[in-house]
Amino acid sequence: MRVLIVGGGIAGVGVGAFLAPHADVTLAEQETSLAYHTTGRSAALFFENYGAGPIRPLTKASRTYFDHPPDGLVDHPLISPRGALTIAREDQLGHLEATYAEGVAAGAQVERISPERALEVCPSLRREAVAAALWEPDAADIDVAGLHQAFVRTMRAAGASITTGAEVHRATHEGQGWRVDLGTTTWAGDVIVDAAGAWGDVVAERCGVAPIGLQPLRRTAFMVGGSDASRGWPLVADVDYDWYFKPDGEQILCSLADETPSPPCDARPQEIDVALAIDRINAATDLGIRHVRSQWAGLRTFAPDRSMVIGPDPRQPAFVWLVGQGGTGIQTAPAASRLAAALVLGRSVPDDMTAAGVDPVALSPERLATG
Repeated sequence: MRVLIVGGGIAGVGVGAFLAPHADVTLAEQETSLAYHTTGRSAALFFENYGAGPIRPLTKASRTYFDHPPDGLVDHPLISPRGALTIAREDQLGHLEATYAEGVAAGAQVERISPERALEVCPSLRREAVAAALWEPDAADIDVAGLHQAFVRTMRAAGASITTGAEVHRATHEGQGWRVDLGTTTWAGDVIVDAAGAWGDVVAERCGVAPIGLQPLRRTAFMVGGSDASRGWPLVADVDYDWYFKPDGEQILCSLADETPSPPCDARPQEIDVALAIDRINAATDLGIRHVRSQWAGLRTFAPDRSMVIGPDPRQPAFVWLVGQGGTGIQTAPAASRLAAALVLGRSVPDDMTAAGVDPVALSPERLATG
């Protein structure tokens, strides 16, 4: 089987890693380097109590890969302890309780803790900003570059071809399969996997496949100075997800957690989003942020129901979707990639993923088909 994967971010190289030992795989990335857009700008956390319902089992089913990646693929651990603290004011207690219930239902380790305990975990918080809190000790930092490189190494070891500067201009499906114009070359084969992130619908239309309504949303992030003490703090987020911050070495990564609709593009940070985030974080903490060391933006792309889309297109089964990861693409990558690869190869869902509650029907693009 000859498979073309479109997109060199975490989704593309992930499915490539699980397909390459069993198929003739070519990966085409339109940029001149892999992981240029969302993957390369992600400060990911392994966070089980996060994302739409059908996505959460994919996070759970990915943990084994993070804890025990195949031998020889990584130079350092893929995850490291961090913890996550979600805080609420008095007027947010109902939302906090609903978030707690969602986490328990998903099997995440989540605890209600007192304001006093929350301030022990993150002493920078202002007492008046915390009426109650949730503590998730299993949340962990992810080495995004390490994970991406592990998938790339697997692909190369299995003989896959990885091409950059190769944009899908047009594709047609004929009696003998696909013919795809990649600009300087033409690819011919059996299956296309659309792992193009924010460009997922664009790629589909160029292949003659109906779009599914993907919406890229811009998020701005920035770095501020930290301290030796802040290195050990958890991720801290407002329960309404109006802001968050997370230590990153000697710095602190901050964000408004904004979701601004955007066309597929090379996203740029917005000064207003930085200013609002600073105002809200300073109101909840004694960080006193005044200066920003660096800032950037990325696109988090969602399907209309905010759940991931994995599987063959109902009208063109030789076109397989792997898109709509939103903010969960890194933490779900091992399981989402395995599921997509199994569906491409016509295999059943792996038993451990079924045991974790992964439901391919709930993730299938068929749920979004109209007409």
